[in-house]
Amino acid sequence: MPNGTPLAPFQTLGIVGTGAMGRGIAQIAAQAGLSVYLHDLCEGAVDEARDFIVGMWSRGVEKKRLSEADAERYRASLKEAVSLADLAGCDIVVEAIVEKLEAKQSLFTELEEMLDEQAVLATNTSSLSVTAIASACRRPERVIGFHFFNPVPLMKIVEVIPGLRTDPEVAERVEALGQAMGHFTARATDTPGFLVNHAGRAFGTEALRILGESVTDHVTIDRILVDQGGFRMGPFALLDLTGLDVSHAVMESIYHQYYEEPRFRPSPLTRQRLIAGLLGRKSGEGFYRYVEGKPQLPDEPPLPQAEPRPVWIGAEDGDARQQLSDLVHSAGWPLESSAAPSAEALCLLAPLGEDATGCALRLGLPAERCVAVDMLAGLDKRRSLMTTPATRSEIRDAATALFGHDGTPVSVINDSNGFVLQRVVACIVNVGCEIAQQSVAEPQTIDRAVELGLGYPRGPLAMGDHYDSRRILAILDNLLVATGDPRYRASPWLRRRASLGLPLTAA
Repeated sequence: MPNGTPLAPFQTLGIVGTGAMGRGIAQIAAQAGLSVYLHDLCEGAVDEARDFIVGMWSRGVEKKRLSEADAERYRASLKEAVSLADLAGCDIVVEAIVEKLEAKQSLFTELEEMLDEQAVLATNTSSLSVTAIASACRRPERVIGFHFFNPVPLMKIVEVIPGLRTDPEVAERVEALGQAMGHFTARATDTPGFLVNHAGRAFGTEALRILGESVTDHVTIDRILVDQGGFRMGPFALLDLTGLDVSHAVMESIYHQYYEEPRFRPSPLTRQRLIAGLLGRKSGEGFYRYVEGKPQLPDEPPLPQAEPRPVWIGAEDGDARQQLSDLVHSAGWPLESSAAPSAEALCLLAPLGEDATGCALRLGLPAERCVAVDMLAGLDKRRSLMTTPATRSEIRDAATALFGHDGTPVSVINDSNGFVLQRVVACIVNVGCEIAQQSVAEPQTIDRAVELGLGYPRGPLAMGDHYDSRRILAILDNLLVATGDPRYRASPWLRRRASLGLPLTAA
């Protein structure tokens, strides 16, 4: 921008494409005091979008969340741009059209010929390179990513993504605009998936990997991650909500854009279900079946009946040992304190990143009497148990009865390195650490953006600190050794900070 002179805030905003995203952006822009011009090639689309937005404001007045005077002022700020030329006076134009590179490039090259030299071209792309879109323009320095999330008025986050040639002042002005619209602005670099979609890769892909290994079923995975992990929704319920036609395409796109990075590897399970038309809620069936829009869920498995038997605890972590001891005492079962278990004892293990088989063999314990317990999140809301292939059925039933004695739900899964929660959380933390390592965004921005954009209970870096980064590192290292899959290699950001005892949020 000329002579480095600060430019005034944006006053007039144009929107090309008035679908769900375009109308959402229009609504919050008008509420921020801007004059908004709507343009769409489809006949009647602008009227439909305007009616929808005005209807939202009318409902706000009815519910006394908005004054009639404010609603009238907002309504007056919405105008139709019949042709692209009607956007010529806009300070900034945001495109929310089809997600195709050539279409966005063509639109921007046409717009820049009619807009003022200082006007900004912003793309709401969720997956395309901002730099690539800008490369077709005569002045790429005024092109920037301005990526909102649906529904725009409720999802209080927008990613601000400068391309490689974007003027820094353009980024500052657009960031200020996002804040004026009432959103948290997450400044991110122009990398595949930007920040939020990049950070969200581990949740679904690792859950699909667990399902593909027949560790347990999708219902149990969802229940464990909601109850133990505190996630708002399980990964399979989320895939059904988003729709596999959308989710699978994003998985493949980011995987290929990162040149087959193993951390982002998709699953053949979603490809098969996509071909079968099992898209999720929109098709009436996905991982769950839907009746009148509601998922049909099986009941929790009933607890088996089992007589109390001696319990021996082989947990190597002192805190885990104490929690397990307290549970055994509260259930009134006999607890052995000898160095080795008796011939009748139920042996409880608490591995990190190991399977029950490997842990039992390493400790020299009888695998047929061993049951592993996931202690990563404690024992409060759900207990996750894991058996070895040799664990006797009466031992499994005894452990299930013991851990469900107070009414807390219990999930029993097959042998797996790292349980369900450990694997998913460790992968989420690791991807977040790699985003920090690549300087895609600042640590605090990463965490806040993920909380707002994905609804996780904590951002990935704060999640790692919450569960103890040293434990997360141990889970990943053990998974890597057991599987040989580079998917589980620890980010240098994680390894260095865990080794030094520093928080993962430390820059």
